Amino acid sequence: MGEQGQKLRLGALVALVVGSMIGGGIFSLPQNMAARAQAGAVLIGWGITAVGMLALAFVFQTLANRKPELDSGVYAYAKAGFGDYMGFSSAWGYWISAWLGNVGYFVLLFSTLGFYFPVFGEGNTPVAIGCASVLLWAVHFLVLRGIREAAFINLVTTVAKVVPLVLFVVIAACAFRLDIFTQDIWGLDNPAFGSVLEQVRNMMLVTVFVFIGIEGASVYSGRARRRADVGRATVIGFVGVLALLVLVNVLSLGVMTQPELAGLQNPSLAAVLAHIVGPWGALLISLGLAVSLLGALLSWALLCAEILYATARDQTMPRFLAQENANQVPANALWLTNGMIQGFLLITLVSAGTYTSLIYLASSMILAPYLWSAAYAMSLAVRGETYEGQPAQRRKDLLVAALAVGYAVWLLYAGGLKYLLLSALLYAPGVILFARAKHEQGLKLFTLTEKLIFAAVLSGAALAGYALWSGLLSL
Repeated sequence: MGEQGQKLRLGALVALVVGSMIGGGIFSLPQNMAARAQAGAVLIGWGITAVGMLALAFVFQTLANRKPELDSGVYAYAKAGFGDYMGFSSAWGYWISAWLGNVGYFVLLFSTLGFYFPVFGEGNTPVAIGCASVLLWAVHFLVLRGIREAAFINLVTTVAKVVPLVLFVVIAACAFRLDIFTQDIWGLDNPAFGSVLEQVRNMMLVTVFVFIGIEGASVYSGRARRRADVGRATVIGFVGVLALLVLVNVLSLGVMTQPELAGLQNPSLAAVLAHIVGPWGALLISLGLAVSLLGALLSWALLCAEILYATARDQTMPRFLAQENANQVPANALWLTNGMIQGFLLITLVSAGTYTSLIYLASSMILAPYLWSAAYAMSLAVRGETYEGQPAQRRKDLLVAALAVGYAVWLLYAGGLKYLLLSALLYAPGVILFARAKHEQGLKLFTLTEKLIFAAVLSGAALAGYALWSGLLSL
């Protein structure tokens, strides 16, 4: 089959975006949100998220169209705008976020099975981790068979998992009660929530996690049949997933009270539907979650390998990560990714970390890549690069990019110092691979500016390490 036949069409690109975003997060959304905010703050938070994430979606669309020579999304944009180390760090952070999310997905999947088979507990028992490990390597060898085959399976699972979510929305809309939704709508009867601003801030990282994957099509831009499909897939996927997320969250708040939702075990969506229609509702959602997680695990296995492969091909990562097998799959990148997932699965056996803490850490790692992409789009508009003779479009794109930058900065603030320090701890070791890549090319490791940036990262990592050792900080 020719090279053109191996390219991804619009439908497959949309499925990669939707399949990457709809993983386990939406199935735990009712409890995750209710534990942090009341209905009024939730509506405000979704409003901020809709504007910020839509701005990011448009940023990726704009960059895909205006910089078609830059393949692989977040990494390429950061490197083009801010140099080799920022490009490497963007890819490194994105990669870590992706496989950390997969660890969370494995825990959630077997926590769901724990409803029916107590031996799996909350997804981190020895039996659960053993089964998760078997599934991990099954996905690994499936992806090794070829990108196109895995992308097709992802398309099928994406369609399959959307059906129970749409059914939930229809049933919950019929059961929705305004009196439940408006009960203590601003959380004034719960001092632990704090002010409305604090509630909005506390829910922000959850909204980031459920939208990670919005850049999925841009990561695969080099494999798209038509370049324009990359931007279209990003916006189509975003709008569809946003509608599902908001409806699932808001309708749940009108079916059960905030304290009831906050006390549910995840996946909380199963308990909400069971509350409406009985036990078969929980079974339906559990089956939907299983399909959803399998599809998301596949999507992120693809994305993880692709981002390492792209950076290695561009000589920002060591050469061994650019090696492909006979099926044109970046095999070494895939082995490294799944090796890290396996390691963290074993850590969950002894760690107090939960699904929520894993998704918060995964969310915090993606913030810098999003910020650098938005900042690059803004710099293009400020300089007028690619906007010759288009002053109106330039002003529009500048506004959108500025909104995206502001949103990314707000997320860094919302995440708080804890996750900023933990992110630094995970960013710092990446310099080993960066240094090897520079050595392979016979180049100097850092520019002066990059030395200062790395010094700040190293300081944060040292502080985080001390805080973890002393007990001041925990996962």
